[in-house]
Parts: sequence; C-alpha cells; structure tokens
Amino acid sequence: MNKIQTRLAAVPAFVLATAGAAHAAVPDEVTTALTDMKADGVAVAGLVLVAIIAVFAFKFMRKGL
Repeated sequence: MNKIQTRLAAVPAFVLATAGAAHAAVPDEVTTALTDMKADGVAVAGLVLVAIIAVFAFKFMRKGL
C-alpha cells in the first residue's frame, strides 16, 4: 500500500517538473499573425452580432408588438 502512495505522489511532481520546461520563445511573425487574427475575429464577431440583432428586430417588427 505504501508503494502505491509513493507512486501516486510522484505523478504530480513529475508533471510540475516537466511543465516548466515547455516554455519557448515565439517568433515575432507568429505574434503578429495572432494579433491580426484577433482583430479579424473581433470584426467578424461584431458583424455577426449586428446581423443577429437585425434579424430579431425584423421579427419583432413583423409581429407588431
């Protein structure tokens, strides 16, 4: 039983030890591309939101409420 507890305690320690080594420098081109994609995504999300509001406004007007 003690052997199992030791192994179970070693798993989180191993995960924490290996997770720290996974950080690497990201090239500037990747950062720039991600920033551009974020701006494009916000623009598309805004257009979708406006379209949804327009559809609901049209439905609301058709009901005559």
